[in-house]
Amino acid sequence: MQDLSLIIPAKYESESLPIFLEEIRKYNCKKIIVLEETDLDTINSIKKFTDVKIQFQKTNGYGSAIIEGIIAANTKYFCIINADGSMNPIYLESMLQQFQDKDIDFLFASRYEKPEGGSDDDNFITLFGNYFFTFLGNLLFRLNISDILFTYVMGKTSIFKSLDLSSKDFTLCVEMPIKAKKQGLKLNTIPSFERSRIGGKKKVNAFWDGLLILMKMIKMFFSK
Repeated sequence: MQDLSLIIPAKYESESLPIFLEEIRKYNCKKIIVLEETDLDTINSIKKFTDVKIQFQKTNGYGSAIIEGIIAANTKYFCIINADGSMNPIYLESMLQQFQDKDIDFLFASRYEKPEGGSDDDNFITLFGNYFFTFLGNLLFRLNISDILFTYVMGKTSIFKSLDLSSKDFTLCVEMPIKAKKQGLKLNTIPSFERSRIGGKKKVNAFWDGLLILMKMIKMFFSK
């Protein structure tokens, strides 16, 4: 797994991140933590982990953290995996194997692929939102994926960098597959079970972020 970089966006994760980093210590890959320089609590909480790289964000936002982290990566593959522990690392090896077995550019872990898919985090609102936006993405852009909002994504680093992504917030989750599809790249999915967050804190505002995502998808539909 030496040709893989884990991109770990972290914002106020002093409770969760040390536990998660302990869990992924056994994986022989690069780990890039992306956070704000002013987030001293999180920075101080991971001082004992000498095998990670800390990348300070230049621009605020979840999307910015991911983009800046992948730009800093120099391995063949990357994987976005959140600091809150909700994305289970047991899938990393099988996800990476998909790139050896199939001709794909991006692999999307899905909570709605059977038999292993599922979530301890979904409620009625987020479940409805996920199904709605996934349906919309497949209808408008023929993505053929089953979970557009879950950013547990692995891909080829050089291809990600070529997408010229610009979303600074959670709308990156739809900009990424839509731009990839528009460029004729090959997407695939793999089942994944979403765990409860270690700290139990959800940073997404379901209504506001949902509105931003809808506006982003409409804008991309009418753009070239």
